[in-house]
Formats: sequence, C-alpha cells, structure tokens
Amino acid sequence: MLLVDARGLSCPEPLMMVSAAIKDHPGEKIQVLLSEPYSKANVEKYVKNQGKKVTVKETGSEFELIVE
Repeated sequence: MLLVDARGLSCPEPLMMVSAAIKDHPGEKIQVLLSEPYSKANVEKYVKNQGKKVTVKETGSEFELIVE
C-alpha cells in the first residue's frame, strides 16, 4: 500500500499529491493521511470522481483515507 502523508498541508497540495499517486500507481491501494477537514472533503470528492472507492476513518483531529 502506497502512503501519501499530506498532514499539515493545505489544498491544493494534498489533492495534487493524491492525483499523482493515482496516476503513477494505477491499481494500487493508497493510504492518505490528512489533518485538514476541507482537504479531506476535497480529496474524497476527487477520488470518487475518478471512479475509485474511498474509505474514511477519523482519528482525533486527523483523517485516514484508503483509496482503492
């Protein structure tokens, strides 16, 4: 599983990192770590628009997204 750690970053940077990971690693599961709620919403929406499945887990003030 590929890890994209975008904690502490503001959009559009996390979105760009996830986009690159999807493009560079087709078919691979991607674990995305985020700390900003609006980044979570943007990445989640983008991933779904790409036809991918996303599972979201909230741990304290951080988010973990698993993209398949």
